[in-house]
Amino acid sequence: MNTDVLLETRGPLGLVTLNRPKALNALDLGMIRALHPALEAWAKEPSVKAVVIRGAGGRAFCAGGDVRAVAASLGSPAPEGQEPLSRSFFREEYRLNHLIHHYPKPFVALVDGISMGGGLGLSVHGSHRVVTERLVLAMPETAIGLFPDVGGGWFLPRFPGEAGTYLGLTGVRSNAADAMWLGYGTQHVTHDKLDAVVDALAAADWSAGAARDVATRVLSGFATEPGPSPLSAHRETIDRCFSKDRMEDILAALEAEHTPWAEETRATLGRMSPTSLKVTLRQLRLCRSRPYDEVVTVEYRLSQHCTALPDFREGIRAVLVDKDNRPKWNPPTLAEAREADVEACFAPLGDRDLVVTASR
Repeated sequence: MNTDVLLETRGPLGLVTLNRPKALNALDLGMIRALHPALEAWAKEPSVKAVVIRGAGGRAFCAGGDVRAVAASLGSPAPEGQEPLSRSFFREEYRLNHLIHHYPKPFVALVDGISMGGGLGLSVHGSHRVVTERLVLAMPETAIGLFPDVGGGWFLPRFPGEAGTYLGLTGVRSNAADAMWLGYGTQHVTHDKLDAVVDALAAADWSAGAARDVATRVLSGFATEPGPSPLSAHRETIDRCFSKDRMEDILAALEAEHTPWAEETRATLGRMSPTSLKVTLRQLRLCRSRPYDEVVTVEYRLSQHCTALPDFREGIRAVLVDKDNRPKWNPPTLAEAREADVEACFAPLGDRDLVVTASR
């Protein structure tokens, strides 16, 4: 039994509690392997009408995937009879996201506190995302030599205008009002009402209409207004600057703005892995018109190629291990990040490609 994931049924609910509070409920391979079969079983169980997922500890829903463990595994061979963690972790995480994306029942994420990276993978693909006033939302992968995965190539382009491009490249944090404006949040509920939300879902009459409609009615009874979105105030500038298809052109457009916000954004981009920035921009442009199942294949290819590059381990070192936030990127500038190397990150993996289809 994996105590990092608590699984229970409460009346008509399948209830998941991510239970690694000291690690901000970061998702590791053991948690993924506990979650996937439980969700599959609940999908087939007639008495379970909906699934609710939440985080323990009060600080985070889920701060992301445990990429630190992946980075630590890269320098040594996999244990006998096992494949490298860099393969199994991303493949099984993406399969879990895919299951949630196509889940046949209401899937309600109670997103309280930090939700970053893999936390979005566990929530954005579900039918309902309840966000609280304590939400901290981000896709910070370009700071660690990666790219916004877990379906980022699918959901970021679906945010208003170029907001997803901006968030995916900069890793900037958003609040609950931003999340509602973006479309990530479906209801805003104050933190102190979350236990009551679970109780109300457990007590609901699930025979009173379609299950998703029942869930929406219950959640709407607790919904409040989050206030104005700070991010939306920059919508025009974001759309103007981040509509470009080359990183160099985005930076030039920001420089031409001559505003403190634009200069701060340029400085933020200047701290990110140049290779990750170029890979991410190409990912978002390539995937914006593709169905999610195809995006999964693209992102798994990227996961395998990017984790093999030096920027991944260096980014993990600088951000998560030594925490000096002074990575030495290789190559160190956008000008030195060759287009051929970026293109190589999208190369097929042959028989190791991850191909997913929705079950019928």
